[in-house]
Amino acid sequence: MHQKPLISLNITFLSIFSVFFFCALSIESNSTEAQAALPPLLQFSDGKPVKNLSEWNKRRKEISELMIKYFIGSFPKKTPAIHASQVISDLQMDNGTRKRRIRVTYDTPNKKSLEMEVWTPKKNGPSPLIIIAPRFYQIYWAEDALERGYTVCLFPGVDSHHREKDFPGYDSVWKDFQSDYPKSNWTEISTKAWLASRCIDYLTSKIFEGEVDENKISMIGFSRYGKQAMIAAAYDERISCVVARSPGSPASSPYRYTSRNTFAEDPSDFPSQWFLPSLKNYAGRENEIPIDAHGWYALIAPRHCLIHTAHNDGAEPTFAVEKAYIEGRSVYRFLKSANNLRIDYRTGGHSSGPPPENINSFERRRNLDWIDHCFGLQSFDINKKFPEKLIHEFNWESWSKKQNKASLKINHSAPITEKIKWVLGNEPSKLPSTKKDIYLSKEESDLMTHDRWTPNGVTRVPIHFGAGVKGNLFYKKGNGKPKPVVIWLHPLSYHSGYNEGYGVQGTTIYHRLAENGFAVIAYDQCGFGLRLLEGRDFYNNHPQWSKLGRMVKDARDAVSFVLDPKKATQDNVPTMDSKKIFLLGYSTGSLTALYTGAIDNRVTGIACFSGLNPLRGTEKILSTGGNRRLWELHNLLPKLGFFEGDESSIPFDYDDIIKEVSPRHCLIVTPNKDRFTNHRYLKSILNNIKSQNFEWKETNDVNRFQKEQHQIFLNWFSSLNK
Repeated sequence: MHQKPLISLNITFLSIFSVFFFCALSIESNSTEAQAALPPLLQFSDGKPVKNLSEWNKRRKEISELMIKYFIGSFPKKTPAIHASQVISDLQMDNGTRKRRIRVTYDTPNKKSLEMEVWTPKKNGPSPLIIIAPRFYQIYWAEDALERGYTVCLFPGVDSHHREKDFPGYDSVWKDFQSDYPKSNWTEISTKAWLASRCIDYLTSKIFEGEVDENKISMIGFSRYGKQAMIAAAYDERISCVVARSPGSPASSPYRYTSRNTFAEDPSDFPSQWFLPSLKNYAGRENEIPIDAHGWYALIAPRHCLIHTAHNDGAEPTFAVEKAYIEGRSVYRFLKSANNLRIDYRTGGHSSGPPPENINSFERRRNLDWIDHCFGLQSFDINKKFPEKLIHEFNWESWSKKQNKASLKINHSAPITEKIKWVLGNEPSKLPSTKKDIYLSKEESDLMTHDRWTPNGVTRVPIHFGAGVKGNLFYKKGNGKPKPVVIWLHPLSYHSGYNEGYGVQGTTIYHRLAENGFAVIAYDQCGFGLRLLEGRDFYNNHPQWSKLGRMVKDARDAVSFVLDPKKATQDNVPTMDSKKIFLLGYSTGSLTALYTGAIDNRVTGIACFSGLNPLRGTEKILSTGGNRRLWELHNLLPKLGFFEGDESSIPFDYDDIIKEVSPRHCLIVTPNKDRFTNHRYLKSILNNIKSQNFEWKETNDVNRFQKEQHQIFLNWFSSLNK
């Protein structure tokens, strides 16, 4: 397909090939082989596409059964009728609203009861209903909704790890109902979602003294309560509108795009009985789950659903949220209800929102505005007030049309370093520098919890370098000798950058290294953490460059900082050993380390953990994602897209890069259960490297970077200094 030694570009042909490739991928996906991508919602498990509404109803049932089997367990086969009810307390408020505590007994085998608190508005006639678990920070929603004329049901859905003194037992009644149905293997969250439905049974019955509009029932929740709300809506079609604020994994965020290589949740992280214990067995092999969290959208569609998330939400990476949303959107579009699904971004982190008196409570009011609109209680243009604005959209075809054809030519006989620079793209001659706020602020550091895991004696000093890069230097005061330096290069942690979240064992890598005598430079790479939106705008600003090119530049600028840190630190820093500068990368950070080490001789050595999937290997693309992860999905190296289907023509592979590095020290660690790697091909190219400075460790493990991997690096460094 490519003329050598120069690439011959035929965009039309490549476009046709890409369409063919996608079709082939879809056909192939009826295999039982693991899938790196989300299983298509409009395609049956056997690979057959959904063509009409009748087939969709069958596919929806299939998805429902899969979500039950792999995530939440089975519900009771028969829904119990209402056996009796009792008003425990009844308060008529001064503003005309009414608040009652009601105990309802159901016709379960042992006549189990639950309590709910019901607030009814002053107005007469049927009112919309909102279901909320009475966690203290969710009461604000309830108060606002009541003021708007909603009937509010505070149902017994409080998490077993929480306690609310004004609502005793609301965190444990789910156990009573579980005990009455021993043949159902439902989980805590799904049981409480089911209890929300039982409350709806009562509130829409003739027994309830009040009027609820059965066509206007909504549910709202934050974090674990957002998961609960989505699951309740998925299995109760009476809930016509759901708002989930930061619901995380596995709700808005599929495990395929979270887990250890994003510093987000993996299936082993959920506590106690939230989901099926068997789900934890998929930690590290999430691509083998036959369905993922995007399945909730299929079950909620075409009803209204709003995901309200934050740019730096520690519980849900924006990238994962968007990929699930896009697949869910396909169902909404199929059902001609595209405007009923939205992501609504906010700045900040994993926050339930401020109390009503705070000026920023507009975020919570915005949640209720969405519900109002869905129920016809507010009239506005949904595309203006809730526009679809995605952060991680990348159209490779559009990018390719902006390329300078001359810059796409490559001399295949050129040195490897020149080929590497070619694929990284054309670095601009000048980049704008930041003139103010050149250091990380306290608010930024608090948001990213940079100090959360700090061991005694470790100091963090804000630094800056290069083209507006803000970071930190971690160190422990010692004997005054120059400290060896590690530049820490993080994985695909879009939401948190270099800051570790889930999976920390004892302390983070940057703190652990500082404890062991290193000076550690840590910063968010382009498009991650506090630089998230820089990634969104990158190719509009730099169409001839690449994100990985910018990441390599930043790493090289970090090396320059080590050599001359004057006037670039907020406080005193230790003397750093310019002859001991190491790049330590995990996952995507491994790529930054490799490419940087190959072209920058100032680097003493590199250590790479996971992240290497051979560029020329075409096996197992379905399960690993192949090069498409680099040139399209994460758009790190778009030029690789020109080799789609002709990978053997890629001008180098990782063994070539490592050979450029290995005159210096080089450690490569490849876990043999890394789901992103073609291990057979990787072994074949790494076995080609013969250098006394090169060390390759294959571990019997999944893709992760925790205490055990930290120790591998420390042991390797110690061996170099014997």
